Amino acid sequence: MIKIKGAWNMKVDFEKLEENINQLKKELIQIVESTGLNSYDAIYCSQELDKQIIMYQKSVYPTLKATVK
Repeated sequence: MIKIKGAWNMKVDFEKLEENINQLKKELIQIVESTGLNSYDAIYCSQELDKQIIMYQKSVYPTLKATVK
């Protein structure tokens, strides 16, 4: 685990974060197959996946200036 400086200021468990990202990818695929690419659920899941990926990137590359709402 490492501590992230800046926006999140928390410890990150890379294994857990990678598991979350992979799980969200699987969920997104299932949602898109059943409800379509532009459904509310697909967009919501995609945004959650984006947040997890950005958190991972900020952990690995702390100088990135990406923002998450």
